[in-house]
Amino acid sequence: MNTLRRLRKFWIPAVATMVLGCFSDASAQISYKITDLGINNSKDNFSMAMGLNNQGWAENMDGFVNPPENNMGTTVSRGRAVISIYGINIDLGTLGKPGANSWINWGGINDRGEAVGMSETSVPDPNGEDICGFGTFLTCVAFLWRDGHMSALPTLGGNNGQASAINNRGEAVGFAETANADPTCPPAPAEVPVLWEKGQAHGLPLVGTDPDGFAFGINDRDQAVGYSGNCFFATHAVVWKNGTVVVLQDLGGTKSNIAFVISNRGQIAGKVRSADGSTYVAALWQPDGTLKILGFVPGDHAAFATGINDRGQVVGNSVDSSNNWSHGFIWQNDVMTDLNTLIPAESNLSVISASNINDRGQISGMATVVAGPHTGDIHAFLATPDEEHEGRSIADVLTTQPKLPAHACNHLLRKFGRIGFDQ
Repeated sequence: MNTLRRLRKFWIPAVATMVLGCFSDASAQISYKITDLGINNSKDNFSMAMGLNNQGWAENMDGFVNPPENNMGTTVSRGRAVISIYGINIDLGTLGKPGANSWINWGGINDRGEAVGMSETSVPDPNGEDICGFGTFLTCVAFLWRDGHMSALPTLGGNNGQASAINNRGEAVGFAETANADPTCPPAPAEVPVLWEKGQAHGLPLVGTDPDGFAFGINDRDQAVGYSGNCFFATHAVVWKNGTVVVLQDLGGTKSNIAFVISNRGQIAGKVRSADGSTYVAALWQPDGTLKILGFVPGDHAAFATGINDRGQVVGNSVDSSNNWSHGFIWQNDVMTDLNTLIPAESNLSVISASNINDRGQISGMATVVAGPHTGDIHAFLATPDEEHEGRSIADVLTTQPKLPAHACNHLLRKFGRIGFDQ
């Protein structure tokens, strides 16, 4: 029996009923039980659960990180987009020749199990670009995975694109290249935010004369978020409503202002750069535009938020002063908490990133393996609220926090278009 047939009985069309019936008030959370989602390819050493739907299905990126990990040149030499469902992993494949790579960004799976991301093709990029970031310089296109089949999503006249998120209506967002040269980075083509609807690509407006942008998140109310900027900087965090772009409040920093995700209630999470440019902090925008600074985990240097649910719980990633991945966090009831303080001490995983949170309160992300034959490897995880467990946490038993160097950030998270993550 093939994998899809084995999973057929798990498809649940009435997700809302399940969600409302199985999760209590956020303030009642005591701790989480954590499930190691492992790595789909036994030859790889890295996996990160990025997307997460309300059924607890995660969309992971699995790959191999080249040593030395603490080098600025650290890369992922191979990678695949994978869906993890109740312990079963599905390799989504690629649009290229055997051995080609596929990858994902945030929010890439909906409640129907449709997924989006990016895939290499078999065609060398005519402009010598490496948009998928694996060093192959192959054309990189956005994909939609549906009913066990991966298909390419169109660009806006250019060669490359990436899809970042998909809502429950099947609408996806990301970026696509146009046929026009980017004036801030000629002769490369412009990269503009895009909405894919019924297989058609629709460009989203940018701020002023900005030539480039990226749409990272979309809710079920046709509201999308991302950034507007140029070839070098994500200048403005923005939200698109009714075909209009609205600039979100920031702290005066001129780069690294990005909105990553928007809930169905209209709350938005992301990051903003400090006015002096020295750091960036996790941010929450309310539907009325009010900006709330969430900060970062005490002892760290910076943070960004990438997940929010309809209960207003926010998750994200806190990094240290050396720009290393440090702690995954949850923000609720006006308090930011290191997830490791909520994970039982017997866990063999130390959480260094929290990517997404669903309406059941489940959290996806990546963690360092603490002990055993895979010590130091990075595994995808799924954390589920567990009100019955109390006692010591994994943070209590770790004398030194295991970390994955974020010098690889542009590669592990892929590029946000041509700009690096911290720009």
